[in-house]
Amino acid sequence: MSDFVLRGGTVVFPDRAPAPQDILVKDGKVSALLAPGAAAPAGIPEQSASGLYVFPGLIDAHVHFGFGEKITEYSYETVYAAQGGIATILAYFLNNEPYADVYKREQEYARTRCHVDYGFHFSTASELHIKELGKYVSDYGVTSFKYFMNFKGEEGRYLGLDGTDDGFFYELLGESARVGKPIIVCHTENIEIVNRARQRVQAAGGSTLKDWSAAKPAITEAEPAVRAMYLAERTGARVYFPHISSRLALDEVRKWRKRYDQVWIETCPHYLTHTEDSDLGGIGRANPPFRSKDDQDALWEGLFDATIDLVASDHSSRRRATKDKPLWLAAQGFPGIGAILPVLLSEGYHKRKLPLQRICQLLASGPAKIFDLEPVKGRIAPGSDADFTIVDLAKERKFIPAEMGSYADYSLYENQLLKGWPVKTIVRGVTVMDNGKIVGPGGHGKYLWRRIGQPPILGKLS
Repeated sequence: MSDFVLRGGTVVFPDRAPAPQDILVKDGKVSALLAPGAAAPAGIPEQSASGLYVFPGLIDAHVHFGFGEKITEYSYETVYAAQGGIATILAYFLNNEPYADVYKREQEYARTRCHVDYGFHFSTASELHIKELGKYVSDYGVTSFKYFMNFKGEEGRYLGLDGTDDGFFYELLGESARVGKPIIVCHTENIEIVNRARQRVQAAGGSTLKDWSAAKPAITEAEPAVRAMYLAERTGARVYFPHISSRLALDEVRKWRKRYDQVWIETCPHYLTHTEDSDLGGIGRANPPFRSKDDQDALWEGLFDATIDLVASDHSSRRRATKDKPLWLAAQGFPGIGAILPVLLSEGYHKRKLPLQRICQLLASGPAKIFDLEPVKGRIAPGSDADFTIVDLAKERKFIPAEMGSYADYSLYENQLLKGWPVKTIVRGVTVMDNGKIVGPGGHGKYLWRRIGQPPILGKLS
């Protein structure tokens, strides 16, 4: 049901302390915030959130499709999202081809299968993508574009992408500034340094996650970030750095923001919980790699002091068989959507006293603001979508992948006891997950056709 009063919960806001509040929902929208126990219109049913915390529907802004069962992947992975309290996902696509056919194909997969709302990022890898950038914004509602700074020469061939260079990147930033400043998501990696470091590590017989980190040292993440921020400043573009993993990169961004503030940072839960000393072998291979305990401490500092703007999963639904191999043969990446909130509650709120308000910023209002989803998403206020992630802070549960619904058959957090779990996920007034069970078929999730600096249009497929 999309008309109801949510009673008895404590609402978590991004801009003030949590407070007891009832919520009136009509037609899938927040109609009013009510004083606890206040009268509601006659005939409106009630739902109880007594003893629970009500976050705005959470957003995972970094999801990858294309690594699972293609036809049903949107179903499996949005089940996983709903289980983790995620009400909206933004998915990346990596292609050389024009995006008209990609967009049409992905919508055919998604629109009848998604349990939560969704949007797209496009990766830019060809001259045609620069030429059509404005068209992607106006015709497909895509306002964020990824650029791999490491895909020079043959580096991107495993994904079918042509090599690019700094000239291409400079043109891309300039075109972004010209067509309204859709955000450019920069994978920061100096592949020339990586190639030499990797050769030395492999020649020495390196085979551990610490060796993997040594093959991609922190400078290879930080130096391209400086270059990207300089070029963004010169062109007037906006840049966003996903999956930042090192103290060095964070410190460079802190310095640069004093002269140019159109820069945003993301990190991922696995960098907050795992280090290069983790004994996971190929299972733990990621790009960027797990780093030192000092780097991990720096990321937690960045969450507290707001250097880091949001946390996202970098989710990939790879199967264990692609990962459980010797380090240099293992696939990169792993599933993560369903773990973001339990990790931040267990390791952040309970263990380190990270405020719930800050978690709300990192998982709701932050991604909504950066990726043109506000004021429809990312907050609980009159006029916003009635997206709620309802949380039991005291709930302890082992993370068991088979219970979470992903095509991936493992997790970095497998069998780990985490404290603080979502118990209900509501998307536009409709419950899609209730006490660990998915309620109703796929297809409730709608496409979010985004507009730069404006509310998105729900369900527009173009």
